[in-house]
Amino acid sequence: MVFVGIDWADSEHEIYLLSRDGTELACFRVPHTRQGLETLKKRLLQHVNVPEEALCFLETSQGLLVQFLLENGFPVYPLNPKVVDYRRKPSGAKSDAIDARLLADIGRSDFRRLRRLNPDSEHIQELKTLCRDQDALLEDVTRLTNRLTACLKEYYPVALELFSRLTLPVTLAFLRTYPTLEAARKASISELVSFLKAHRHPQPELAAQRIYAKLEAPQLEARPAVARAKSRFMLVLVAQLEPLLEAVKEYDEEITRLFKSHPDSPIFASLPGAGIRLAPRLLAGWGDDRSRYENAAAVQALAGTSPVLYQSGKYRFARQRRACVKFLRRALHLFAFQSARLVPWAQDYYQRKRAAGKTHHEALRALANIWVRIIFAMWLNRRPYDESVFLAAKAKHAPLVA
Repeated sequence: MVFVGIDWADSEHEIYLLSRDGTELACFRVPHTRQGLETLKKRLLQHVNVPEEALCFLETSQGLLVQFLLENGFPVYPLNPKVVDYRRKPSGAKSDAIDARLLADIGRSDFRRLRRLNPDSEHIQELKTLCRDQDALLEDVTRLTNRLTACLKEYYPVALELFSRLTLPVTLAFLRTYPTLEAARKASISELVSFLKAHRHPQPELAAQRIYAKLEAPQLEARPAVARAKSRFMLVLVAQLEPLLEAVKEYDEEITRLFKSHPDSPIFASLPGAGIRLAPRLLAGWGDDRSRYENAAAVQALAGTSPVLYQSGKYRFARQRRACVKFLRRALHLFAFQSARLVPWAQDYYQRKRAAGKTHHEALRALANIWVRIIFAMWLNRRPYDESVFLAAKAKHAPLVA
């Protein structure tokens, strides 16, 4: 058995091999190409009989390098980068070769306590990737929406009051058609009715009269030069926002299709308030490998819902867990927020935490921690959410707590 430390990078990877007794076996670099990775495979197999005997330790759990190692049968052990930082010498010396050596050395001494990477099924991998990419698109939508709002406030603030939401297709189409207050005031009620009918507004006549009245009322108006300049910028923002919103919609359709085709989807779809966005994200973050988690506490730590004890002398308190899977933590946090609005027991629990002096986010994390235990039992037993089961267990447990 050999221990392989891999300091990965975009263009090349530093490799360091140690034997069981800590003897250096090899130290080399390979480029991040197909040929380079084949060279890595060949060099590793020179020291072992089978790939299973070459344990690979690196600071990532995804990417083409990890995929190559797994496909060729090499055990992969992902390490948190902070683990390597803690093991550096007091001098703070750092290089790719030093990091590769540290990874191999940590693996040699601690591999029995480390968890081997067991990748998700292809179904879950695709669902997780789609959800993460959609989150990136949604961040861009938020950024552009905020910029568009700020732009309209500078020269055309009444446009923000004409429709219920700025990102509605009819709102963006209105801004394209009437980019300035002057252009909008030239439209008659009949023209507004025709415009709204063309964009399938549910009440075109009433909405047209309301919009016309708002436009004709006294408004704060920018100077013509400012209006011309800002309207140009506004049209650029709208042109970027419209295809993004369409892409988000297409992602929703594909994520929903993939989610519904998974056998565990009824479990997560049954969660109150999860909806079309959070249910797929909870499944993607949780996975479908029943052997992955030892118990619910492991998921709570992985998702960052359970607090971390910090104690030094008489100083003792619990703080938020920072080392966790951020994607799953965010999904659980948002789900806890929805459940606090829709589920009576969750709302009561949230209010009790707030009354005890917890902040909004602390109360939501505590609620999410409860939900992890519930979801873990649902997931393990392959049963959808049944509130009566939870309430019965809670009533049974209450006397013991008292």
